[in-house]
Amino acid sequence: MLFTIGEHIRQGRKKNKLSQAELARILGMSRTTIGQIENGTVQEIGVRKLIRILEYLGLELRVRPLGAPPTLEELREEDHPA
Repeated sequence: MLFTIGEHIRQGRKKNKLSQAELARILGMSRTTIGQIENGTVQEIGVRKLIRILEYLGLELRVRPLGAPPTLEELREEDHPA
């Protein structure tokens, strides 16, 4: 799950033409932390910090029951990412 979130963050960062260092500076974090989040290797990250990153990149975190099939909206988003 963290790898998937990290991949979305990487895509959002690149879409906004930001380096890891630039995003880290803007959000007051280290470049290492941004890299670890993107790679899914971060040991711990607070929810507020994660939400700050997502909001800055125009992303949101969604919650759904574990193992639930994707919704039609989620399938459409996979076929046509924003």
